[in-house]
Amino acid sequence: MVDLSEYAPILLFLFVALGLSTAFVFLPMGVSRLTGTHNPSAEKLSEYECGFPAFEDSRSQFDVRFYLVAILFIIFDLEAAFLFPWAVSLDLTGWVGWSTMMVFLAELIIGYIYAWKMGALEWD
Repeated sequence: MVDLSEYAPILLFLFVALGLSTAFVFLPMGVSRLTGTHNPSAEKLSEYECGFPAFEDSRSQFDVRFYLVAILFIIFDLEAAFLFPWAVSLDLTGWVGWSTMMVFLAELIIGYIYAWKMGALEWD
């Protein structure tokens, strides 16, 4: 038979975590509402990220090329993240580590050539 009293610390931990996360979310919002002034103006509501008003609706769809470039950036960024520890530990991994990384780089080069041939890197 299972003793349910063993689960009491887990439930206590969950309740404390739920209470703290709720406090960290709603307490700053309440304090800012009570202590700050809420005076929205045209200057406060203007665009500040790029410096000029948006040309069209902000919920419009992006061109697929933006996503392709982002995915390619992530892939080659991860490649760089894998190359550094590999280079540092190459003396420990030996020929097995070297050949494994060459297979990994060959796969990435094939993917890069494929993306290049399919026109993913072209920007018209």
